[in-house]
Amino acid sequence: MADEPQGQNPQREEMDWPIYGKAVRELAQMVADDGYRADMILSIARGGLFVAGSLGYALAVKNLYVMNVEYYTGVDEHLDIPVILPPYVDWVDLGDRRILIVDDVADTGHTLALVRETSLAQVAEVRSAVLYQKPQSVVDCEYVWCHTDRWINFPWSTEPPVVDLEGAGTSVLDA
Repeated sequence: MADEPQGQNPQREEMDWPIYGKAVRELAQMVADDGYRADMILSIARGGLFVAGSLGYALAVKNLYVMNVEYYTGVDEHLDIPVILPPYVDWVDLGDRRILIVDDVADTGHTLALVRETSLAQVAEVRSAVLYQKPQSVVDCEYVWCHTDRWINFPWSTEPPVVDLEGAGTSVLDA
């Protein structure tokens, strides 16, 4: 587990693709070393999609599910409570399953808490894995690559979208 800043900016954690590759492999090794054998991985979209796919390969888990949860609406802006969005996970016949909930960061932990509560009512066992966990998280994840109180720049979310966010259909590449 890493507990030191990874980048040059002391105010931010800087994760690039090579650091991500190392981090997700080490996170997978933590899960494997613990002996936890998940039957399925439940990704929290969007940031958790990358981590879940990578862990799926590293842990030889082919059953990947996605739960869409809206909570953050901007930098340091969020709804009062997280909301699960469709499509919803079909929990039929999953009662005896062990799942690994995966996200990129446990910031407040409210999103993870909602997904954890929802999952615990439906399956046999639930554990969670994140690349980063912040001290204020209401969920203490079983598997954490790095503890930090800094803002995190992930390689998939630091660049602006290539589409015009105002809906005009032009690309930032056109500018």
